[in-house]
Amino acid sequence: MKVKYIVYILIVLLLGYLIYHRITANSSNGAKGPSANKGGKVPSINVKGIRVSTQNFSNQVDVSGSIDANEQVQITSEIPGLVKTINFNEGTNVSKGSLLLKIDDSELQAQLAQAVTKEKLALEVEQRAKKLLKSEAISQEEYDNAKAEFKSLQAQTQLIRAQLAKTEIRAPFSGRIGLRNISVGAYITPSTPIANLVSINPVKITFSIPEKYTKMVELGTPITFTIAGTSRVFKGEVYAKEPAIDVATRTLELKARSSNEDGYLLPGSFANVHLPLQDIKNAILIPTEAIIPVLKGKQVFVSKNGKANAVNIQSDIRTDEYVLVSSGLSVGDTVITTGIMALKQGSPVIVKIVKADNAD
Repeated sequence: MKVKYIVYILIVLLLGYLIYHRITANSSNGAKGPSANKGGKVPSINVKGIRVSTQNFSNQVDVSGSIDANEQVQITSEIPGLVKTINFNEGTNVSKGSLLLKIDDSELQAQLAQAVTKEKLALEVEQRAKKLLKSEAISQEEYDNAKAEFKSLQAQTQLIRAQLAKTEIRAPFSGRIGLRNISVGAYITPSTPIANLVSINPVKITFSIPEKYTKMVELGTPITFTIAGTSRVFKGEVYAKEPAIDVATRTLELKARSSNEDGYLLPGSFANVHLPLQDIKNAILIPTEAIIPVLKGKQVFVSKNGKANAVNIQSDIRTDEYVLVSSGLSVGDTVITTGIMALKQGSPVIVKIVKADNAD
């Protein structure tokens, strides 16, 4: 029986030794790592990169806008009445002050004649009262009443003359008059639209830019723009801007002015506006794909001594392809542009330098 127990003990010890040996071997293999080579080093990652250099950069923004008339008004009458004559042709140019329409004034003329007669009579009464006052034949109060009556009738005459002037509707500025909505003999009121008058040389271009660009645009900034249906490029100049940001859209509204001597540009047209913001000399530009967003800003990986180093950068301006770096990089740095998601601080890299598309 003792021999049997001894055999069992030896078998258990042997199995324990084998298990221990296997565990020890696995731990040794795990320490080396599956990706390690015979020397225990992590293999380098092949990436592409660019060499940082400086160049001139023209920042610009493309926005949508609309073309507006320099001046535009809907012609209406201040008083009601029958249209007596129409003195303009539709779609033609008219000069400032030219007579466009005449309203029948026969009733007002009769009222004026009556008012003038009463005014003359009141003037004679006032003059007689003045003489009587000098001779103390009447009191000061009686003279004052006569004078007040004359002044009242004189004001009434002036009021009727003002009404008569409103029967002649004249062009408030030079421009092109549109299609008329009334005919001779029609009864019009102040709410009746007669025609539109527009001045289209020059024209105004209204557009808005994002809030971040507001400090880059000054009065006198030149713009170019195009309209649908033609490849022709038009030029203009910013002449006014709103004093405050639109809180709903976070944009600033601007207006530019453009010559339109041939009348090609029509108010209401859609415009694609090209606005240059600023020219920056010795700018550092890097591809957008090299940027890594982080919690407190942006980072890029820079290759130094064969290793990837994360560098914090600052940038305020970007285009579709490039980012303008204001701090964090220096001329000659090698910025990694591919494989950045697989990189960590200190990762060994082999960088293939490529020429940036925007390099001079």
